[in-house]
Amino acid sequence: MAEKYDVIIIGAGPGGLTAGVYCFRYNLKTLIIGQLPGGYVGLTHKICNFPGDQGVSGSDLANKMINHIKNIDVDFIQEAVKDVSGKNGNFKVKTEKKEYLGKKIIIATGTEHKKLGLKEEEKFFGRGISYCATCDAGFYKEKIAGVIGGGNSALTSAILLSKYAKEVFLIYRGDSLSKGEPKWVEEVQNNPKIKILFNTEVKKIKGKEKFEGVELSNGKELILNGLFIEIGAIPNIKLAERLKLELKKLSIKVDKEKRTNVPGVYAAGDVTDTPFKQILTAQADGAIAAHSAYTDLEKEK
Repeated sequence: MAEKYDVIIIGAGPGGLTAGVYCFRYNLKTLIIGQLPGGYVGLTHKICNFPGDQGVSGSDLANKMINHIKNIDVDFIQEAVKDVSGKNGNFKVKTEKKEYLGKKIIIATGTEHKKLGLKEEEKFFGRGISYCATCDAGFYKEKIAGVIGGGNSALTSAILLSKYAKEVFLIYRGDSLSKGEPKWVEEVQNNPKIKILFNTEVKKIKGKEKFEGVELSNGKELILNGLFIEIGAIPNIKLAERLKLELKKLSIKVDKEKRTNVPGVYAAGDVTDTPFKQILTAQADGAIAAHSAYTDLEKEK
């Protein structure tokens, strides 16, 4: 028989983990299910805007959050959720291995990397093409790497790669790095290893048996050993759609208490229509969602 919880949290990033901490404080029987403990935080090179840690690696910060969960009475399962269904007070959450029952659901599924959509992108994924500099930068010691994008993720990826590669090309379709935080922009512009290609897009991925480089929108070819794609992310709304949650610009629409249009379902973090998506705002969302779930459970007693 499936085990029943007061709250099941789907997603193990800052929003989901913080929701777990607060559910524990409210004495709620809680389960967190997430495929990537810590979420994309753990894949971030360096975080400089988290109060209390002037400069902390993403993996260290993620581990702190995960260890907090491990040391309190909250169940955690590292799996992917395949389906969620049901109604307020009786939701079913299925993974590949098991089914769980929950009175309330908090969706904190975050985002997934945007793809270029080019022909050879999938073919060379993991063999020259990557979406995670923190994971793969070390493979490019004394080699030439490219980064696509102009936001903070692209800038920090280029900075990290410059510590290994002999040359890094930052390829961006815009004409300035206005999307990035000024401090990151300054560091990139002052780095002699990083060459910025403005008003430029990748039109074709080159290579037969292995990745060899890219063809650019100006017709030129750029020989590269590796390419890191950092063009943003889109909310992971597959489960939201199954629950028929109302969306706003492909994000889950929530009220100020993180309730969705479906009773008993709350959402937190980057998957929501929160305009400013940061670790801190995801954590705040998780805390509010947990409080709302607790408040509703108390009313229903």
